[in-house]
Amino acid sequence: MSRGGRDKEKGETPERRCIATGEVSPISKLIRFVAGPAGEVVPDIAGKLPGRGLWVTPARAALEKAINKKLFSRAAKAQLTVPEGLIELVERLLVKRVTDGIALARKSGKAVAGYEKVKGWLLIEEARVLVQASDGSERGKSKLSSPPGKGTFIGCLTASEIGLAFGREHVIHAALASGGLTKRVVEDAAKLGALREESGDYPRKGRTSHER
Repeated sequence: MSRGGRDKEKGETPERRCIATGEVSPISKLIRFVAGPAGEVVPDIAGKLPGRGLWVTPARAALEKAINKKLFSRAAKAQLTVPEGLIELVERLLVKRVTDGIALARKSGKAVAGYEKVKGWLLIEEARVLVQASDGSERGKSKLSSPPGKGTFIGCLTASEIGLAFGREHVIHAALASGGLTKRVVEDAAKLGALREESGDYPRKGRTSHER
């Protein structure tokens, strides 16, 4: 891909330039926005809305810069209005996409919840990703370790948010098996985690596999 942000050769991951930081990253690591029919900035979390994409790094500082310096309008070469609470809207949409993804994985037998079931999956190496609630007991969470490798731990969701994916009030421990849907959940959760981490809204887990 050229520095301008064009797609790479066939089979390679397309990249785009963040309008706030100027950095070029794979689209899987950026949040896409488009201009709505009324000239407003619209988050396109799924990346499927028509129109020219306006890409921003999933960090509160980058989003605030894009809003405060009117970078959406500059990138679109048109006057766009930014809805009030855009960053909070992005966060809510990311939470929904992540929890919906986990729910779909559960329905296809690719996700389990509960300490014993998760522990069992980890022991037989069925678990590809460990999911633990950000507001769960650190002592309890430390008894389980995520599988080896990067992108094998999600810790940006609360117990009630994980619970939504399993039809329960609260869930502290969950696990995802390998598959294309899991890859999408991990990518979306990474964006949510980056957004929440910068604002201090979610405590990091002390022991992830790639930090040990």
